[in-house]
Amino acid sequence: MKHLQSALLASAMLLAFGSTAIGATLSKAEYTSDKEAISRQYSADKTTCDSKADNARDICIEEAKGRGNIAKAELEARYEPSVKHQYEVRLAKADAAYAVAKEKCDDLAGNAKDVCRKEAKAAHVTAKADAKVAEKTSDANATAREKTSEANMSAQDKTSSARKDAASDKRDAAYAVAKEKCDALSGDPKAACIKEAKSHYGQ
Repeated sequence: MKHLQSALLASAMLLAFGSTAIGATLSKAEYTSDKEAISRQYSADKTTCDSKADNARDICIEEAKGRGNIAKAELEARYEPSVKHQYEVRLAKADAAYAVAKEKCDDLAGNAKDVCRKEAKAAHVTAKADAKVAEKTSDANATAREKTSEANMSAQDKTSSARKDAASDKRDAAYAVAKEKCDALSGDPKAACIKEAKSHYGQ
């Protein structure tokens, strides 16, 4: 049983990490080209499986399907990056590993087969739950970043407004002082003093 569990884990790791890693976003032409390449690879893999017999063939086909589905999900995530597409990549990996694990259990019989299937199911449920947690976490983080950004913008606006008001108040106060000093004068000198004060403090 330990040998089988190791084999199941190895299959899961192969399906999870054996496909192309998600990198930079793609152009429409690259997306179409890669999609066609994935389809060709799946057909080639299925042809290879035809040389196998019985359950080995079934396992081979599930592995080919899994790689193809993961590659498609990763392609979509590269073409249109989103939390949803990242979730679908994780889900594709979980489903692929489960499908292969179930087929490998068919090499067993009786209670050993039942236990194997239960373990495969438990691993599948865990992987799907982890994928959902990752999706919710990403959504929450994105929302938090958005709210933080909005809060920062609001704070900046309020700060800017406060600074403008403060500057205006300071100018008004300084003008009031200058104007008061002009009152010590009379006639044309006073008028010139007030005019200069208004010009200097933007009144």
